[in-house]
Amino acid sequence: MTINENETGKLASYGRNKQIPQEIKKPVLKALSFYPQLKDSVIRFNFRKNIRTSVMQAQPVFSTLLSTRENRRYRINISQHFKLVSCDLPITEIPEEVMIGWIAHELGHIVDYEHRTNAGIAIFGLRYISSPSYVQEAERAADTYAVQRGLGKYIIATKRFILDHADIPERYKNKIARLYLSPDIIVEMVKKIEQKKEKARLPLK
Repeated sequence: MTINENETGKLASYGRNKQIPQEIKKPVLKALSFYPQLKDSVIRFNFRKNIRTSVMQAQPVFSTLLSTRENRRYRINISQHFKLVSCDLPITEIPEEVMIGWIAHELGHIVDYEHRTNAGIAIFGLRYISSPSYVQEAERAADTYAVQRGLGKYIIATKRFILDHADIPERYKNKIARLYLSPDIIVEMVKKIEQKKEKARLPLK
């Protein structure tokens, strides 16, 4: 799946208050279009040479947690390279639908943050770094937010890219399988969402 220039133009409004590297602007805007509640949120997407143990990372900007909730800002750090067994793959070379899914997951974290007070985010951070079970809970919640907003096929594409890629280290695959929703669970979630929508469309008897 490729986003054409016409669609990019239609998605441009979702770039409000966002700083996005040109190389990934199309998939980022596509992912943002599923989160209209983040339209006014200030988010900066940053390329980083290396992010320890992760490929992407969504965080509130710490200094803004000392101000009012309305002034809160976020950043999504993105590793410039995806580490494979035999080489490093530039992140801009992964399939577009995989990038959309990855960004969608990180935006799920930001939706989660938006529901929390500044103090609540601080507590979240402490629990995240101290409790493996809480990490699993937080990562699966981010996946769930994305699936509920219609991004299921993109989240599945990202999971399949990781779990089925022969050149991705097993250690990283095991981490994804352990902490995140599995493709099979996501498929079932999507089915239930579609069934619920179909039921809502049926005329009352």
